[in-house]
Amino acid sequence: METQKKVFSLKVVLRLVIVLIVVPLLPILISQRWGWGEAWAYAALNIAGFVVSRVLAARRNPDILKERANSMEMKDTKPWDKTLAPLLAYGNIVTVIVVGFDALFGWTSPFSPTVKWIAFLVMTAGYAFGSWALIENRFFSGVVRIQTDRGHHVVDSGPYRLVRHPGYAGAMWTYLLIPVFLDSLWAFIPVVLTLVVLFIRTALEDKTLQAELPGYKEFAQKTKYRLLPGIW
Repeated sequence: METQKKVFSLKVVLRLVIVLIVVPLLPILISQRWGWGEAWAYAALNIAGFVVSRVLAARRNPDILKERANSMEMKDTKPWDKTLAPLLAYGNIVTVIVVGFDALFGWTSPFSPTVKWIAFLVMTAGYAFGSWALIENRFFSGVVRIQTDRGHHVVDSGPYRLVRHPGYAGAMWTYLLIPVFLDSLWAFIPVVLTLVVLFIRTALEDKTLQAELPGYKEFAQKTKYRLLPGIW
């Protein structure tokens, strides 16, 4: 019961409501286009993906939700990630806000249905890949820190056989295709800026893990690429 209280504090519940309900629905709330099918599909993907991934992750690693819920309060979070982690979250919020205003004022002509649904499939695959990483890795925190309090060790199974940072890899493809699926060329501006933050965070996290987590250098020699197989 005490653990549940710590996980589901008022602050955490409010944050959950914003992330799970408000942000996914922002394009519809801003544009007032209640019949916008693609925006509803985007919201459904985010809500269902969030719920399913967390349920599966908690079943496999019961303490993962507590770690993620309280990650921003962790004292051993790397100083640079106290800036980068929120920037990634704000970048996604700004993206869907721009999408909403684009739809409201009609700044961008719609992409073809074929292009949009291909984009949706890639977004879904990206979300699934990132969720797989969350489920596989019990140390998948919301911040970059060496979790000595939780017996932190290298995880090299599942998607970690393909890239060293599959959570970021999945997010990258999801972010990149939002402007296409939701018809907003202007949204590419915050998306590109968000991806710059994501690449910087990936590089700094990888450097930290190689320096401080036993066995990670050997893992990096086996799984050679951070985000993009054959490239980086």
